[in-house]
Parts: sequence; C-alpha cells; structure tokens
Amino acid sequence: MRILAIDTSTSWCSVALCFDDKPIVHRHELLGSKASQHLLPWCGNLLQQCGARFSDLDALAVGVGPGAFTGVRLSVAVAQGLSVGSQLPVIPVTSLDAMASQFAQHHQMPQNTTFTIALDARMGEVYWARYQYDNYELKSISPIQLTAPEDIEDNHQDLIAGNALAEYADDFKDHFVGRRMDLQLVPNALGILDLAQERYQAGQTIPVEQLEPLYIRNKVALTTQERHDAASRTPTGHLLG
Repeated sequence: MRILAIDTSTSWCSVALCFDDKPIVHRHELLGSKASQHLLPWCGNLLQQCGARFSDLDALAVGVGPGAFTGVRLSVAVAQGLSVGSQLPVIPVTSLDAMASQFAQHHQMPQNTTFTIALDARMGEVYWARYQYDNYELKSISPIQLTAPEDIEDNHQDLIAGNALAEYADDFKDHFVGRRMDLQLVPNALGILDLAQERYQAGQTIPVEQLEPLYIRNKVALTTQERHDAASRTPTGHLLG
C-alpha cells in the first residue's frame, strides 16, 4: 500500500507516507502561514526517502477540515493538483476523525469507551464530535458541531481531548473535570494516514472531482470588536481569525 497523507488544517504542517513494507516516514511542524512554502517540498522529500515518485502512489489522503480556512484550502488544493497530475484517487479525512484515531492509538482504553474530540475553531468557538471505541474499532457517534467551549455536551462519562482544552482552559475548569486528556492534540498526518489505509482497503476512495473542503463555519472573519472580545477570553490572548 502506497499512500501519501497531508494536512494543513491548523497551524501545523503535517505529511506522512506509507510505501509498501518500508517504515512510515513523517514530518509534522508548527509553521503557520509558512506551510504553503513547505508542503510540496516535504511531500517530494518523503517520496525521495523511499526512492519513489508521485506516480508510484496508490492514493492521496488529505485532511479536509474543519480548521483554518486558508489551511484547509491549501491542503485540498495541493491534493487536487497532485491527484490530477499523477491520476491518483483521493481519500478525504476530517480533522476530528484524524484526532480521534490518534487519541485511540495512544491511549489504552476499555471497550465501549466514549470520548469527545475538541479542536480550537478560533473566534471563541470549538469544533467537537463524539466517538466510541468498541471491539477495537473507532466509531463516530455524533456529527461535527461548532459551539462555544462551554456549550459542548458533557454526559459526565466521556473523556475529552484536543487543543481546545488548553486554548479555553477557563471555560473547561468546571467541565469534564478529571476526564481531560491530550490538551495539545491537533490533526496529524499520521492519524489521517491510519484512517486512509483502512478506507483504501475498503475501497473508499473518491475521484478528485468530488474532493471538497469541510468548513462548518460560514463566517471566516471577525470585526475589530469581535477580534478583541475573542482574544480577551483565551489564555494566550492571541488575535483570532
């Protein structure tokens, strides 16, 4: 199986490659807007490490969001270009599915464990969804939602993970108490690759013409006052947008 996975849906630029029986190669760095300069060279470099070219791949896997508007557009556009150029099918993976896969892989959980993934959506909001780990399989049990941090549903049983926990620490101080984990978790190409391998084996690829970003939020910019209000309610105090 030969799959290249990419994701720039957050401030992290992330690329991973599985190529037959060779060890998976991976690069994941915090680059912000510089991701546009590095994504394609990184892809080429990973292939070079395996002595391969884009045309040798079986499929491309791409993080389609939700996430930063420009970051999601970047990874989808690069996947579209590579797919057309090398005539490759694509495998779309949502940001939260990738995070859920990463979480399940790195934590030993009892069967029938349920957990919530919470990704910082900026603008004072959070993307979140619920998952179940049962019979060694990961299942999505709710659609991705966009709400204020304090409006995430807490059934008092779920674990919760994701970088929204660190970004909105004050909002979670009385929420999911004792069940918060992986406070810096963000989408990673390794999680995308893991799900892509399963979906490729199941024949769940799509032609590039069907590839679309997943935004969830319609509004992608804030007024000056909204930016001030949003920044003032996060521990980092950075301007959001």
